[in-house]
Amino acid sequence: MGIYQFFEDDIYLFHQGTLFHSHHLLGAHPFKLDGKYGYRFTVWAPHAENVSVAGEFNYWNGSEHPLKKVSDEGLWAGFIPDIKNGTAYKYEILTAGGSKILKSDPYGFQAEVRPATASITYSHNDYQWTDDNWQKNQKHYNPYHSPLLIYELHAGTWKKKEDGTFYSYKELADLLVPYVKELGYTHIELLPLSEHPFDGSWGYQITGYFSITSRYGTPDDFKYFVNTCHQNNIGVIMDWVPGHFCKDDHGLRLFDGKPLYEYYDQRKAEKTSWGTLTFDFGRPEVQSFLISNAIFWFEEFHVDGLRIDAVASMLYLNFDKHNNEEPVFNSYGGEENLEAIALFKKLNETVFYYYPHALMMAEESSEWPFVSAPVHNGGLGFNFKWNMGWMNDILKYMEIDPIYRKHHHELLTFSLMYTYSENYLLPFSHDEVVHGKKSLLQKMPGDQWQQFAQLRLLFGYMMTHPGKKLMFMGSEIAQYDEWKDKEELDWVLLQFPLHEQMQYYVKVLNHFYKEYPCLYKKDYDPEGFTWIDADNNDQSILAFMRHGLKKEDFLIVICNFTPVVRYNFKVGVMEPGSYVEIFNSDYSKFGGSGQINEEVLFSTPIPWHHQAQSIQLKIPPFAISILRKVKKE
Repeated sequence: MGIYQFFEDDIYLFHQGTLFHSHHLLGAHPFKLDGKYGYRFTVWAPHAENVSVAGEFNYWNGSEHPLKKVSDEGLWAGFIPDIKNGTAYKYEILTAGGSKILKSDPYGFQAEVRPATASITYSHNDYQWTDDNWQKNQKHYNPYHSPLLIYELHAGTWKKKEDGTFYSYKELADLLVPYVKELGYTHIELLPLSEHPFDGSWGYQITGYFSITSRYGTPDDFKYFVNTCHQNNIGVIMDWVPGHFCKDDHGLRLFDGKPLYEYYDQRKAEKTSWGTLTFDFGRPEVQSFLISNAIFWFEEFHVDGLRIDAVASMLYLNFDKHNNEEPVFNSYGGEENLEAIALFKKLNETVFYYYPHALMMAEESSEWPFVSAPVHNGGLGFNFKWNMGWMNDILKYMEIDPIYRKHHHELLTFSLMYTYSENYLLPFSHDEVVHGKKSLLQKMPGDQWQQFAQLRLLFGYMMTHPGKKLMFMGSEIAQYDEWKDKEELDWVLLQFPLHEQMQYYVKVLNHFYKEYPCLYKKDYDPEGFTWIDADNNDQSILAFMRHGLKKEDFLIVICNFTPVVRYNFKVGVMEPGSYVEIFNSDYSKFGGSGQINEEVLFSTPIPWHHQAQSIQLKIPPFAISILRKVKKE
């Protein structure tokens, strides 16, 4: 076995699909052998006739540095002395058909800047982390009972330099982290940063799963970014894409001349709508690869969570198939991908074993049950699921002319029929502001003032509805245009009062949310929410309560989805006493019309809305009003 005499157990586990740190075994690693320093190379290529390493050091002639086959199942390994950190290389593979192909390292830790495609030797052992306080606090962090406000962004288009080039990870850290912190967000979620050849894929079509994209700098630069976030009490979530990979020749497709990482059965392998290939989720070595990649982000980059992309595309064998494509069925005759289901369970059990406080968030768009339930309770094992149903319903409702909203009132209320069936996160993500869907602001009907008022209302309703929160960059400044994936956000808009006021509103709203535990402590407890009036479709008004851990800890929320001011509006309250308005999206400082309730509101023993008491107040137009009971001294 040579250099692998101490790795026999790891080799066995890799081929069993249970080597969950396979990135320690495969790829290129600094190594010392017989007194010489260099790199140890290991790659899985079971169909290859021969494998060697080609690179700058041998003028891309692999014949000088062949690897040795060290397992019957196709691992090849070897040591090359005098290879230094930062050296470009690929694997030269002689296929069973006699062709020589060059492939990037599936476990490569760094890659050349596109359009170049070679892997680069890199050691993860040199960066000095200073986020000990964050890591210590995470051991006591309970995400279910804590505020969770996520700012989703694309690293290349949040801001750009004057010459149009990207900011580096380090530069982004120094610009972005103070901004996000001031606005009150608790986490940053980054669109995929694994190496990908095409900017227009936004990172969702990957070639290098273990390589942080070199577009924005080095792996150490990204560690600086995460470290800076943690020093400022901001968590980092990575968008992760285990469902499919791109077909570029240097990548995983036909890696050793035959299907390896993808399914042999092309009906299962092809994602024709996306032009990509599906991983073979049942293959043990692919399981080791994918689960290790998830662990890798936590281990090497200290990320706090993963948002798992397109879960439904993995769960269903015939997801998004065209009519002319032959369907596929499992051994029981169903369309569920049993191998993907097993992988998810294995993945989540493994991640939570090593990182009990991780955030594992499923973007799952179907009605699959128990996505966020533990595996031992019959679930897939994630701890959060994106609430795509709520998002689609509320945006559909907001696009309706207010005159006709009373005929679609159920779009506002239906989510409460299922909101406690999963641990939901409410997303206004990048997917809602691209491909002709319009920006959130442009989805709002009416004149300019009405559009801004309704956007404030939308954000306020989101913040008071049960579930954690996510907003895509640019929404906080009320962009008119959709997200433009080649340009920076329209920061110039902040010179106009309505946009500046919207940014200020989002900041105040975020901090308000974090100030009142009843808005997040019982997100996943039915006792955390009570309808006051869910049926006022004629006036398109909702009234409800959010409850905290103590009986006296509650807020009353009233949302008016029409431009009509309602004077002397009667609302039922459960306790006698005095009430004050503590938040109103119609404040003039937010760009509103100033229809606020400055006076104390005293309850009267007039039953209303199935409550023993009631109060009367002014309901602002296109606005959310939040009240609390005045506590006795």
